[in-house]
Amino acid sequence: MASTMLSLASTTPSASLSTQEILKGKARLGSGRVGTLLNKEKGNPFIKAKSFGRISMTAAVNVSRFEGVAMAPPDPILGVSEAFRADTDVKKLNLGVGAYRTEELQPYVLDVVKKAENLMLERGENKEYLAIEGLAAFNKATAELLFGADNPVIKQQRVATVQGLSGTGSLRLAAAFIERYFPGAQVLISSPTWGNHKNIFNDARVPWSEYRYYDPKTVGLDFEGMISDIKAAPDGSFVLLHGCAHNPTGIDPTPEQWEKICDVIQEKNHIPFFDVAYQGFASGSLDADASSVRLFAARGMELFIAQSYSKNLGLYAERIGAINVVCSSADAAARVKSQLKRIARPMYSNPPVHGARIVANVVGDPALFNEWKAEMEMMAGRIKNVRQKLFDSLSAKDKSGKDWSFILKQIGMFSFTGLNKTQSENMTNKWHVYLTKDGRISLAGLSLAKCEYLADAIIDSYHNKFCNNVHWYYIPVSFDWILDPGLHKSK
Repeated sequence: MASTMLSLASTTPSASLSTQEILKGKARLGSGRVGTLLNKEKGNPFIKAKSFGRISMTAAVNVSRFEGVAMAPPDPILGVSEAFRADTDVKKLNLGVGAYRTEELQPYVLDVVKKAENLMLERGENKEYLAIEGLAAFNKATAELLFGADNPVIKQQRVATVQGLSGTGSLRLAAAFIERYFPGAQVLISSPTWGNHKNIFNDARVPWSEYRYYDPKTVGLDFEGMISDIKAAPDGSFVLLHGCAHNPTGIDPTPEQWEKICDVIQEKNHIPFFDVAYQGFASGSLDADASSVRLFAARGMELFIAQSYSKNLGLYAERIGAINVVCSSADAAARVKSQLKRIARPMYSNPPVHGARIVANVVGDPALFNEWKAEMEMMAGRIKNVRQKLFDSLSAKDKSGKDWSFILKQIGMFSFTGLNKTQSENMTNKWHVYLTKDGRISLAGLSLAKCEYLADAIIDSYHNKFCNNVHWYYIPVSFDWILDPGLHKSK
């Protein structure tokens, strides 16, 4: 900021004025109030000056060079946690951010991660820079985990793998590659999708459009709409697909539907782009959760796959993931990898090593690998139990006859409740349940003990109608609506 400057010239001691008095406009000379005018003649927008007889003064105004920078809105997902922390109610629940919690609703560090870190300490591994593409042992392990070690794409060296900054960074790296080598190509994104997908492609200047995915009438997959929109897209478009546990809906295509999706993408010469954030964490099986990706690879298609180890290994803060590009030949894979490295170098230079070593140690050690699979099954199993308990509680408490079975048909850590923005706000304002405004809740942040409380909040928010400031209550016994005039307040 421009610093304050003050210049006074006087032949009499009584003309001495304090800086604060002048800047506040309180100083007087005779009967005239001292003021300031913009000194346009000198061309300095920060300087204001005025002369009164033998007194001359100049003052600079504290104007920031960042006056044109507007305040950014809070992140729609991470902002939920900020609001949750500010809430002092003992009943509060944070179901906004997708992070696994124990039954006591505490963060969980996998035992296998602790063992891998102890191994790293025992070996005394250094903290030297990694290569631009990341840790070689990690890249090998993550590609084999995704496709299977015996997959032809691995054997024929047709996969270009570069370690990225978790799923977000890997998506962003691929987006920059698309912008550079497929100029004008658009990316088709499901409606709805993870809140950061659009930000990533906007930031990379990659155009995108949406394909239908969620059907609010059935709280299920709008498969016909999805296929129709993929068919209607310009040939050679990128189609962003969620490999498993679709975020935010938790609604996945069936194996038969995946076959049809693959058929249409091949017919249109589109390029599949998978976001795989939950391998092993959705169903508890690493192989089952990678089946969609392997289907497309088996068809001989070229495709992109972003991976993350935030959820399945609980390495949220380590920012460990990868971008994989399946190519038609080993030569093409080598060239693609070289250009991904070229893009990464000025973007972040090289990735962090700690999380990469954890993954490489866990996947590369048979004993640790089996222990990891057991822990994933445990975490996935706890979420399935919570999902079942929530369904049971909703079904027992709601007397309206509404079918809540869609909750059981969804998979993974999220459930799309079908609540709209106003209903979601009621969940927070009245019940202190924090969720995203689209009605998504993270079942990973819910305990069995809190399921009934959450069911009460959902039923109240779903059946109550909010119109202006008039609150209509639903009475399931009489199946009637009544107005609570006490809640009506004039604006």
